[in-house]
Amino acid sequence: MIGRLSSVVLDCPDPHALARFYCEVLGVPITGVDGGWVDIGDATTGRISFQHAPDHVPPRWPDPRHPQQIHLDIRVDDIDEAEPKVLALGATLLSATEPRFRVYADPAGHPFCLEWE
Repeated sequence: MIGRLSSVVLDCPDPHALARFYCEVLGVPITGVDGGWVDIGDATTGRISFQHAPDHVPPRWPDPRHPQQIHLDIRVDDIDEAEPKVLALGATLLSATEPRFRVYADPAGHPFCLEWE
């Protein structure tokens, strides 16, 4: 092993707003703020960081001219309960064609999936 994953970092125009979105979705707290950088979660829950990127161009899934670059898969127990909650937080439904996951965009345009069994 060379190292351990410290954090997944998402570039975005408003790191504080996007951190609050994922805090609500994942049920984890903001654990660090340093200017244009915000961390949520910790070593136990997993950490996601949000970095201010004033020139951020959001992906346009599934348009290959604007690739998604990265996405998060978030497991839920009940999609019919989870979906209205993420939509109320500012997510946008992108696709509901797969049998066990749905694709959304977060408020900054990053794709993420809610998956269930």
